[in-house]
Amino acid sequence: MRHSLSPLLTDFYQLTMMQAYHDSDMHEEAVFELFFRKLPPERDYLVACGLEQVLEYLENLRFSEDDIDFLRRDGRFHERFLNTLVDFRFTGDVHAMPEGTIFFPDEPVIRITAPLAQAQLVETRIINILMFQTMIASKAARIKQVMPDKILVDYGLRRAHGAEAGIMAARASYVAGFNGTATVLAGKLFDIPIFGTMAHSFIQAHDSEHDAFLHFGMSHPQNTILLLDTYDTEKGAMKVIEMAEEFKKHNITVRGVRLDSGDMIELSRRVRKILDDGGMKDTLIFASGNLDEYSLESFHRQNAPVDGFGIGTKMTTSADVPYFDCAYKMVEYKGLGRRKFSKGKSTWPGRKQVFRHFRNDGIMSDDSLALENEQLSGTPLLHQHMRSGSRIEPPSGLAGTREYFLHQLTTLPSFDREKIYAVKPSPALQTFADSVTERMQRNNR
Repeated sequence: MRHSLSPLLTDFYQLTMMQAYHDSDMHEEAVFELFFRKLPPERDYLVACGLEQVLEYLENLRFSEDDIDFLRRDGRFHERFLNTLVDFRFTGDVHAMPEGTIFFPDEPVIRITAPLAQAQLVETRIINILMFQTMIASKAARIKQVMPDKILVDYGLRRAHGAEAGIMAARASYVAGFNGTATVLAGKLFDIPIFGTMAHSFIQAHDSEHDAFLHFGMSHPQNTILLLDTYDTEKGAMKVIEMAEEFKKHNITVRGVRLDSGDMIELSRRVRKILDDGGMKDTLIFASGNLDEYSLESFHRQNAPVDGFGIGTKMTTSADVPYFDCAYKMVEYKGLGRRKFSKGKSTWPGRKQVFRHFRNDGIMSDDSLALENEQLSGTPLLHQHMRSGSRIEPPSGLAGTREYFLHQLTTLPSFDREKIYAVKPSPALQTFADSVTERMQRNNR
């Protein structure tokens, strides 16, 4: 997926602005911050995800000769500007919330500090990366909250909106507490545990369910999970019991069975009874098929005896909330605060920090949105990850990120729609914002 690092993976106006900045000799340092605006009713919080891909993109940002030739053929860029692209590199700084951080509206998730043209060019791809993975991680986190002690596996690749989306959904869901994925390449790229069973076609390719179960077990004797509902779920479960001695003869361990259709809550009860009565109390029941946090609430409420779930389409597409209103806005240029104050879309100026406060019992109470140089009580959430275009630390695996998120999950308060989690601007930030507004309004009379 090398195209994911291309500088041409952007909106055209980023390039037209870059040339205009060049022609106007506007090369001073600019600061941009990405934040999410109001949350939809279906979300109480968000989970920051995708920083690793942002850093990889920034480190490798280069215009190839072919890229420059393409822009030359377009005819709207002059040679003086195109020549500057030959040695283009990102040389800026990156401050961001670590992946797995729980955050709320108006809080900067990432801050880019770089010469103006560089900070401008990267806007589109940064939003593209962070919005998608944050969206999926936030959906997966809700599922994890409903089923905190169950096995959760990402099944969504086949219905993801493209290859990159499927791979990054596997990554984001793992950050948010899932146990693994069915997407093999995600396992290779990110060291995520891989899960998988069999398809209905495997059963149908055999003349009998008995032969299908036996052949699969002989091929995977230590990892046999059998799909029961190709023909009749309860009969399939009874077939597993009938074959117990045959499995034992071939040293096959039936670790679990999978349900994929029908009233899975009721079927799970019937299958559990069949397995228990047949002496297979340790055999797991796994369910899949159009599931997300809403349907899993029913499994939880009715105490369905299901040990794990495959979660696909509705998570990988974040079906209930398929996009978020996030923005990447300039907050400083040439050392001066900048802001947008149009109605309904005003922004906070200046480089900012978020300080998180906790109750005595360790539960989150509220956040303070402050200027970067303020020294407030609480835990600062933004940290520096890149200096002068280079990472401060090498990439780390996802296991630690996942544990970091799971710890945060234990600190979440109970949300009340009548009393939304408070993000309070500091007095210094409010005073600074007022002064920036006054200056900008004076300059634009």
